[in-house]
Amino acid sequence: MRMTSDPIADLLTRIRNGSKAKCRFVDVPWSTIKENIVKILKNEGYVAHVLVKEENKKKTMRIFLRYASGRQPVLNGLKRVSKPSLRRYVSSKAIPNVMRGMGTAILSTPKGVVEGRTAVKENVGGELICYAW
Repeated sequence: MRMTSDPIADLLTRIRNGSKAKCRFVDVPWSTIKENIVKILKNEGYVAHVLVKEENKKKTMRIFLRYASGRQPVLNGLKRVSKPSLRRYVSSKAIPNVMRGMGTAILSTPKGVVEGRTAVKENVGGELICYAW
């Protein structure tokens, strides 16, 4: 088993690469924060659905990617914003509008991992994890 220094960046890279290669699904090691990020991607319509399975006491997530007609990926981009080497925190008023409202900002807040518009409604800021469009 290989260790990654940034598991969230690994998750985003696997989804990005699988989408570009037109794979039906990608498998990633499970963690709570990764599952919450993928649930937001699912709610926003970028991912078809997610299965969490356990084998030999290790959980993995199988993320089924979503495609439009002609097998075009629905997800055009994923960008990691806050990194382990450089954390990026924003207040509720400074949450960016991704792709003029066509994209999604995902934040880790005191109320859990939430989408940018939800964080603005609930008036909470936090760590800006990534952008999806």
